[in-house]
Amino acid sequence: MSATAGVLLADKPRGISSHAVVARARRALGERRVGHAGTLDPFATGLLILLVGQATRLQRLFMALPKTYDVLARVGATSTTGDTEGEITETGRRPAEPLQLPHGRIRQHPPAYSAIKVAGERAYKRARRGELFELPEREVEVYAAEELWRAGDELALRFTCSAGTYVRSLVGALGDAYCLELRRTRIGPFTVDDAWPAEGAPSLLDVRAACARFLPILVLDEEQTAALAHGRRVEVPTAHAAALLTDRAGRALALAEHHEADGPMKLSRL
Repeated sequence: MSATAGVLLADKPRGISSHAVVARARRALGERRVGHAGTLDPFATGLLILLVGQATRLQRLFMALPKTYDVLARVGATSTTGDTEGEITETGRRPAEPLQLPHGRIRQHPPAYSAIKVAGERAYKRARRGELFELPEREVEVYAAEELWRAGDELALRFTCSAGTYVRSLVGALGDAYCLELRRTRIGPFTVDDAWPAEGAPSLLDVRAACARFLPILVLDEEQTAALAHGRRVEVPTAHAAALLTDRAGRALALAEHHEADGPMKLSRL
């Protein structure tokens, strides 16, 4: 694994794309191989996990982690985009109290003004041109939802949900409501409090240290490390669905996964 491999927690500011934060990290690190593990729409702020160098091979594991969002919403009105950037229509209709927040597995349509790609282009760019299209419904899971406070037509909410959940859709489903502010505060064990503000010099987390927060770590002995380096089979029995393999010095070497419940572990070298 290259010396610049690692995990970077970034705090995305409002009004720029996730790709723009990736571009800033590339310039700051002098490393072209940088990707993110779950986008944020330009309107939203908060935590992006950036993977650097060969750590990009672990992208889907980081993307699968649950995410927590803090939302400031307004009721009694709707927005064409689900946020302040859209056309606002005053309705005066407010959700009934107590507020019925979603929980468990639900199905939702992602908003047209989202970063999902449609035929290779971001949906929000097509929507801004006035194109009509509908994004396919998807199943997501809301692990926790709570109302933090309410003052007049404004209320603060917190959602913890699965990857792929659109919080603006959760808010819109409450009735006549839209997002004033949307901030991602946590992804799995990682919090925005520890994030790079997308300015200045970034500090990378070591791959092993980052993965140890949510994955078991298996340390290979010298014989196993040599076998892996030469492409020979290495037996790594474990009851876990996935584990990170390191050498005795702590260098991340490979990802071991069970693709079938009772099948052998498959190794993907880093």
